[in-house]
Amino acid sequence: MERFVTPKHIEEDHDSEKSIRPDHLDDYIGQEKTKEKLQIFMKAARLRGESLDHVLLYGPPGLGKTTLSCIIANEMNVGIKITSGPAIERPGDLAAILTAMKDGDVLFIDEIHRLSRHVEEVLYPAMEDYAIDIVIGKGPGARSVRLDLPKFTLVGATTRAGQLTAPLRDRFGVICKLDLYDHEELGRIIKRSADVLQIPIDDEATFEMAMRSRGTPRIVNRLLKRVRDYAQVKGTGTITRAIAKEALDLLEIDPIGLDAVDRKIIESIVDFFDGGPVGVDTLAAATGEETTTIEDVYEPYLMQIGFLQRTPRGRVVTNKGRIHLGYAPISSGEQLAFDALGEVL
Repeated sequence: MERFVTPKHIEEDHDSEKSIRPDHLDDYIGQEKTKEKLQIFMKAARLRGESLDHVLLYGPPGLGKTTLSCIIANEMNVGIKITSGPAIERPGDLAAILTAMKDGDVLFIDEIHRLSRHVEEVLYPAMEDYAIDIVIGKGPGARSVRLDLPKFTLVGATTRAGQLTAPLRDRFGVICKLDLYDHEELGRIIKRSADVLQIPIDDEATFEMAMRSRGTPRIVNRLLKRVRDYAQVKGTGTITRAIAKEALDLLEIDPIGLDAVDRKIIESIVDFFDGGPVGVDTLAAATGEETTTIEDVYEPYLMQIGFLQRTPRGRVVTNKGRIHLGYAPISSGEQLAFDALGEVL
């Protein structure tokens, strides 16, 4: 079963994201530095009558990379084709997409780090020279034919910029990092989404939901839909702080956005391994979760809020994490000894 607070896209997000997605940079909330850069580069490209240079967007999932790609297409007044790295299995798939595009169009490739090596090699000349080489025939009679392409803009999105190969990364002229949102920005997103969806909500409820959304717009919009349901059934339809708190408690999302699985991981380390250090494989066996799931899904947020540390010997729960879940903090002497051990290792 998919976690409710996962920042990854799930099926129920599709309709709501489409309806509340902003169409222009002026309506896009947050990511001010990225917006400023894109605004300048897009205006310059329009003044020269050229297509925008290739753009790489990277950062945690759920922060609006797909939305930004659609905004780029709208601002440049061009079409957009949306696909993903795993969906492009063969070079021919990429060739079919590129040859069907028009001058200036945007090609958005989500999870671009998951492109196969063969597809990536076809993409290099397409990005640089706006041409692709296709091999016709087999064996000794095979020959290469170069096809010219329209001058398109590739917008690549990834949650793992470090996994991009250097040749691919170097071909992007604009590279933007998206950061987690603060509570004020998330509150503005809730207000805007509530207005679009015609959901009455007060300021205190907005703050309560922003606090529990893990800095991610996708999660906060998902929370808004579920709290709306609760307000319609258990209340008057208006989302108040009391209604929001009751609904989120029912969903087992605590005041800082932890869910039952997050708490289980922290509690397992403290209860079974004295707070750590414990290896990730051992932790996976103790919690019944996959090792890669713990590393990629659960740990990042626990580390961002300072509840969990990765050390050379394994995972350790911090005093901040202990206190939040009701455990006694370790003494300063024990903490100093642990820090010294980590430096030695």
